[in-house]
Amino acid sequence: MSYEEVRKVWMNGRLVDFADAKIHAFSHVFHYGSAMFEGVRVYKTRNGAAAFRLDDHIDRLYHSCKIYRMEIPYTGAEFKEAIFDTIRANGFDACYIRPVIYRGLGALGVNPFRSPVDVVIGVWKWGQYLGADAIVNGVDVCVSSWNRMAPNTFPAMAKATGHYLNSMLIKMEALVNGYTEGVALDSSGRVSEGSGENLFLVHRGRILTPPLEGSILPGITRETVITLARDAGYTVVEQQVAREMLYIADEVFFTGTAAEITPVRSVDRIPVGSGRRGPVTERLQKDFFALLEGDAEDRYGWLTPIPVEARV
Repeated sequence: MSYEEVRKVWMNGRLVDFADAKIHAFSHVFHYGSAMFEGVRVYKTRNGAAAFRLDDHIDRLYHSCKIYRMEIPYTGAEFKEAIFDTIRANGFDACYIRPVIYRGLGALGVNPFRSPVDVVIGVWKWGQYLGADAIVNGVDVCVSSWNRMAPNTFPAMAKATGHYLNSMLIKMEALVNGYTEGVALDSSGRVSEGSGENLFLVHRGRILTPPLEGSILPGITRETVITLARDAGYTVVEQQVAREMLYIADEVFFTGTAAEITPVRSVDRIPVGSGRRGPVTERLQKDFFALLEGDAEDRYGWLTPIPVEARV
């Protein structure tokens, strides 16, 4: 990840220089984590730059804000144009988009209503999230000692910055113990997700993934993989997954905007299957990247071309 090539950041309706993209130290978000965000990838396809499932990401951002009673001061169409403007201002043909809706400078205290809703959109170049060779060789993970949030504590369906303190604990514990990533269980001890990824298992020919009630974020790449897997003839089941299933699964893989589709080669030092990327994971990766690179038909309209010309 590098910010060296980032020239402009969109903040509250205007583009500002990267060095000037700042918020006040007394902003509500700085003290209470009161922000919603998204992550979207723009791919350099054979037909030009295109954002993957941009409308779905924008919809999820608006839904997250609705849950937390934050009203975005722009329409969805205006928000999309702001994203386009930010990409063009930086001259990227492939990048990661990070829109953030946050409570700004107002009155401190747990009550957020006295602080304004501010908007920032940043873009940068971001390679393989879990390592340069992770897509092929897989990653080593552990089952975390930290659980995901229990029902009716935090809304897992909202992509909120404050929720990611839990993710940091999961990630740091994994790293200091020699793993690339951690897998969290939900409050009932069932498999939930990684620190920043959804999780899938392949067992006896079926693809299993935890349900939304397992305190997972409703991942857009997760939904994509479910669709592609069913198109390829696989049976996909959303169900509760026992921890021990991770050890006896034929394949395990992560999905996410940043992680894309990343195989897991071991869990708690126990090899997954043969200890390398399995055939189902490889097939799903092939179908996924063929779509993103423009080699396969975009039959679901998931790619949004980035307009080259600036708005008049």
